[in-house]
Amino acid sequence: MDRDRNQQPDGLGPRHDPASRIQKTESAADRMAALKARVAAAVSSAKAKGGLNTPLHPALADLSAPLKPADSLRAAVGQRSAQDAAKAARGKPPGLSTTASGGPRENPYIDTSNAPAGKARVSRQLVFNQKGKYIQQANALRRQAALEEMKKRIAEQARKAGLEEDRDVEKAFVVEAPPGLEWWDEGLIDGKDYSNIPQSMKLTTPDSIVTLYIQHPVAIEPPQDKLAPEPKPMYLTPKEQQKLRRQRRMMELKEKQAKIRLGLEPAPPPKVKKSNLMRVLGEEAVKDPTAVEARVNREIAARFEKHMQANEERKLTKEQRREKLAANQAKDAAKGIHLLVFKIGSLANGQHRYKISINATQLGLSGVCIMHPRFNLVIVEGGEHSINNYKKLMLRRIDWTESLPSRERDAGPAAGTGGQGAAVKEWLKAEDEKGQLKDLSANKCVLVFEGEVKAPMFKKWGSKVCETDQEAREFLAQRKMESFWTQAKNTPL
Repeated sequence: MDRDRNQQPDGLGPRHDPASRIQKTESAADRMAALKARVAAAVSSAKAKGGLNTPLHPALADLSAPLKPADSLRAAVGQRSAQDAAKAARGKPPGLSTTASGGPRENPYIDTSNAPAGKARVSRQLVFNQKGKYIQQANALRRQAALEEMKKRIAEQARKAGLEEDRDVEKAFVVEAPPGLEWWDEGLIDGKDYSNIPQSMKLTTPDSIVTLYIQHPVAIEPPQDKLAPEPKPMYLTPKEQQKLRRQRRMMELKEKQAKIRLGLEPAPPPKVKKSNLMRVLGEEAVKDPTAVEARVNREIAARFEKHMQANEERKLTKEQRREKLAANQAKDAAKGIHLLVFKIGSLANGQHRYKISINATQLGLSGVCIMHPRFNLVIVEGGEHSINNYKKLMLRRIDWTESLPSRERDAGPAAGTGGQGAAVKEWLKAEDEKGQLKDLSANKCVLVFEGEVKAPMFKKWGSKVCETDQEAREFLAQRKMESFWTQAKNTPL
């Protein structure tokens, strides 16, 4: 180890001789001479060993010879270019090389025979708007706004005059053309129509909605089961009913006799009537027939009083009858809401208005009676049982040709129509301008629509007086029933 340290290195590395550890004050000339000696020794050692045949830098070739300013500049530029070339060589990927002139050489691992030629970048030119372009656009917008405003004014004037009512009738019955492809077939057909079937059907394609997987939906009870009526019991003939009653009473009598024999119940007193008086009482009736007859009459009266008292106890009160009726009507409505629409020519007779209103209220129906100068519309909704009774009332029971004079109560605000001053209208009075009764011989009621709806649209029964068709349509549009007015208007009486 000591021998290696004492050996003198051939390169420019640090020296480990003992003399190097002694700090001496050296001048600049001595340091320059020592540096030249070390450089000369390193150069001679490299030539002796063969080296890389790399010439020394001009700055190291002759350290003693002073460099000219131009030579030092060229040397610095050369050193800088060499460093840049080394950095560029380190940054290039393997496989790329440069030519002698320093330009890029073709990569032998890339086939550029079919490579598309790059599109030269073309600078965009300035495009100026023509004079007056935005002025023309502004004028077009002003004309469009003026046209829309004019359409609104014309529609408002037509609505006030009632001219658009007949035009809406034709629009309401226009049927739209069927589409070229239904929405439920869009996932099964490739195209916009059915012209290329079966070639255009997507059944085995990857984007088909038909797959090998099966979806098992959760089983739910069908909603129509709750609307199904309860099964009715089998009807028996009168003889069969008598036979069952006789057998039932016989079994009850035998059970009662068995309890009396066992002492569980006391024996009932004999039921004495005038027909069995002599047979039941016997000698007692012979001795004092007057007293026995009076006794029998008292027993008969007591039994009748007991029977009537039992009937009174079973009878429902007024409040209980009302609650029972309301419960039955609610149960009937729970099975399904039915809707009826009637068209009536005239409601000048006050009794007709009263019957329409009071029967709808008593049957628990909701709806509205719209009174109009041309015709009247009645819309009712409720349970099946109540609706059937109201239908019989409107189409059978009421005589629509009957004309009666107005009464004092018909002149009030209610007048059997739910208020709103219906009786003050001239077309609702029973008398004409001359004071004579109006002729209702051609008046009648027609059923316009009958069906079942999902939910009731009215909360209670009411009436509405409408002077124009537009007012009636706006009222019905709140419940999405304006089509009934158009349908009733086109239904002949």
